Amino acid sequence: MSFSQGISGLSAAAANLDVIGNNIANSGTIGFKSAAATFQDVYAGSRIGLGVAVSGVVQNFTQGSVQSSSRPLDVAILNGDGFFRLASDSGEVMYSRNGQFTRDKDGFIVNAGGLRLTGYGVSANGTINGGTPSALQIQTAAMNPSATTAIDAQFNLDSRSVAPTAAFDPNDSSTYNYSNALGPIYDSLGNPHELGAFFVKTAAGKWDVYATADGKSVGTGPVTQLTFDQNGNMTAPAGGSFNINGLTFPNGSAAMSMAVNLTGTTQFGNVNAVSRLSQDGYTSGTLTSFSINEDGTITGKYSNEQTKLLGQVVLSSFANPNGLEPKGDNVWAETQASGQPLTGTPGAGTKQGALASGALESSNVDLTSELVNLIVAQRTYQANAQTVKTQDQVMQTLMNIR
Repeated sequence: MSFSQGISGLSAAAANLDVIGNNIANSGTIGFKSAAATFQDVYAGSRIGLGVAVSGVVQNFTQGSVQSSSRPLDVAILNGDGFFRLASDSGEVMYSRNGQFTRDKDGFIVNAGGLRLTGYGVSANGTINGGTPSALQIQTAAMNPSATTAIDAQFNLDSRSVAPTAAFDPNDSSTYNYSNALGPIYDSLGNPHELGAFFVKTAAGKWDVYATADGKSVGTGPVTQLTFDQNGNMTAPAGGSFNINGLTFPNGSAAMSMAVNLTGTTQFGNVNAVSRLSQDGYTSGTLTSFSINEDGTITGKYSNEQTKLLGQVVLSSFANPNGLEPKGDNVWAETQASGQPLTGTPGAGTKQGALASGALESSNVDLTSELVNLIVAQRTYQANAQTVKTQDQVMQTLMNIR
């Protein structure tokens, strides 16, 4: 007679209770993946089995439900089997589905354990660097100013206007038919300046355009001349553009040259009006906020109303995620069984999945199922204890034979 069957059953049932208990304990852990114990029967040269053994613990990597969050550094992975790629100070790489990140004192994006989120940095010209992922760091340096080099505007000039009889004077509204600001424009130091455009009709279908900068005339005459055909479409200047060159200000900034595009400007029998106006300059600015986009790109927003690319998060997937080694602290480590990581940028339709900022992936533990499994595991433990008790009674009977 043997107690091995009952004892092995008790051991296996206890292990199963441990796994179920761990699932229940982590039902509120962000990014946690539930597990299940698997068993195998034990034979040793006999048709009568010797009991049961735990063959392994298999994790369920299906996606948990996604819950909203108000933090921009809370990130969820959607519709993919990717993992966040994290690195320690020593260069050890770990993987996680927990997207609860913060910024440390040096601007690195880190998890609760201090591991740094990795991705691609940004080159000097503002494009994403590829190659080997590295720790992502949010730079807080101010954005440098950028001088205006291009202005894009579109007007309608009233064809019913009558040509003024007096010479143009920006301070006398009777000497021009219409005026509108083309700015503010910005010099190389980020200082704003008011650039004004004044339209003077000279003949049917012909207009002179004068300009002022901070109230002072630009040049000694018109900066360009506009002509329109009989349908009110602009035919000159060629290409709809003209240049303003050598514009200077007494503040030490560099001389300015800019292209002014008036494509689409018309001369119809309607009121003078502007329908499009923009320019590409801006002053300096400080970082006010940032967000992580679906494709992992990190966009910074600055106080000068500009945006800037700050980096891109990468995700890693594995041929066999069950081969990953759980390390605690919501991270896994690569093993030979998991295969090498397949690292790439996230996005809709990719194997790794897309990212959702301001959201978190909940634990995929199904509490209802776990509680039912707990009852079954408890009954199994009790039944195995009963076989041990029965074997003991049989043994006692044999011992009492005289």
